[in-house]
Amino acid sequence: MGITKFIFHNLLGWKIEGRFLPEIKKAVIIVVPHTSWHDFYVGAFTRRIARTEIHWVGKQELFKWPMGWYFRWMGGSPLDRTSGQNKVQAIASLFKKKEEFRLTLAPEGTRKKVETWKTGYYYIAKEANVPIIPVAFDYKTKTVVINEPFTISGDIENDTPILRSYYDGVVGKRPEYT
Repeated sequence: MGITKFIFHNLLGWKIEGRFLPEIKKAVIIVVPHTSWHDFYVGAFTRRIARTEIHWVGKQELFKWPMGWYFRWMGGSPLDRTSGQNKVQAIASLFKKKEEFRLTLAPEGTRKKVETWKTGYYYIAKEANVPIIPVAFDYKTKTVVINEPFTISGDIENDTPILRSYYDGVVGKRPEYT
């Protein structure tokens, strides 16, 4: 752990504000903005320093040999992305199968600039009956901000502006995509 903190804080210059509440064993974590592949290692360092199990889903092809074991070790779960399947229900079912499951998603759905977020993160949280934890990767200040869990109302039109407000002023690795 010491080397992880040293690299993250001293060599890379990042800090973490807030924390994951240990009593929240299941949640959807939305990380915004997602503008670069660098977000992966910032997240991996954060997860390690926070000593919190954090998960993600990826296409099932990623989980084949030789890298499958590594992706599972890193918190990944394979997802069958064949058309015609209800992916929200498939992902929400993972929450039921596991005692502890904090799923990380990027609501932008891409690393490019978007005006509107995809809605899957919201409907997964609703279907799984779990809170959403807004997390920001602010490259301008080199700060990972872990916010308090947000309990959705079920009204996405009302909740989305509230969730987006957590990211006001946050700058991604590629500011032009923020």
